[in-house]
Amino acid sequence: MKDSLFLRAVRGCKTERPPIWLMRQAGRYLPEYRKLREGRTMLQAVTNPEIAVEATLQPIRRFGFDAAILFSDLTLPFIPMGAPFDIVEGKGPVLERPVRSEAQIKALKRFQTQEEMRFVIESIKELKKQLLVPLIGFTGAPFTLASYLIEGGPSRDLAYTKSLMLSEPDLWGQLMELLSDVVIEYLRAQIEAGVDAVQIFDSWVGSLSPQQYEVYILPSMQKIFHQLKGLPAPVIHFGTGNPLLLPLIAQAGGDVIGIDYRVSLTAAGQMIPGKVLQGNLDPTALYGSPKAIRTEAVRIIEEGRHLHGHIFNLGHGILPMTPLENVEALVDVVCNGGSHAR
Repeated sequence: MKDSLFLRAVRGCKTERPPIWLMRQAGRYLPEYRKLREGRTMLQAVTNPEIAVEATLQPIRRFGFDAAILFSDLTLPFIPMGAPFDIVEGKGPVLERPVRSEAQIKALKRFQTQEEMRFVIESIKELKKQLLVPLIGFTGAPFTLASYLIEGGPSRDLAYTKSLMLSEPDLWGQLMELLSDVVIEYLRAQIEAGVDAVQIFDSWVGSLSPQQYEVYILPSMQKIFHQLKGLPAPVIHFGTGNPLLLPLIAQAGGDVIGIDYRVSLTAAGQMIPGKVLQGNLDPTALYGSPKAIRTEAVRIIEEGRHLHGHIFNLGHGILPMTPLENVEALVDVVCNGGSHAR
């Protein structure tokens, strides 16, 4: 497994082509996934090891991606933390009660993943028996987890989150300390169970300015990466929405830095030289023609040739109505190093 294309690229080794996997590659764009989900809520699916294993394997069987990512949800730690929620179709995680007061924050619990989230550990162990490609585990970053907790669900402006962060910095610090510890424990448990790499998703961090990130987020992220250093799984650090944050994201840590579609790989490489980058096709490009997809993919592959290392991915998760033939076209051009599009 250590000689896999994906893990060699993560380490910055030269590879014959960029490895490819897609965020949300296990999901609604696959007809076999929709069939698997019939009669089950999302929360029921991600907490059932049999379903989670099958959903993780489906895109590998169909497309032959170079890595699998565990079928899960970044908000699952809320269950043992004592913040009940549901995953609403078309919306995402929605909490029963947003966590906004000091009493509510102090009531959140630390937990032992091996005991409280056995379904995740069971899924990983079973997948490692079946997969011939590396398995990626993941969780949300503290800021993104805090945003869901405080807002009660997805939010455009994160008004409650930013208000707490700016007006009650001591309480914010307590919440970041708790969530940092949760992330460290959760990822350690996934690594001990056998995942070959992990990714930290900071899906909402782009709403912050660089100054806000440096003051309110950077210390927690550095703590996480310091604690994960030396464990037998590389870490991918992916934040979205604001390319100006990239130098600080890289400063926080990560063996690989994920790049979203709002900045070119070339520009990102200039901002954080010497880093292995992952990305960054706009997911909406997969709604276009196969010719247009190949053109965009070749551009990204060419930009990636000049980086310290490159893993091909989308700049965000794959969209639900993406045509299967367009994913096939993308995989074809990447697996042939861009040669089919010249």
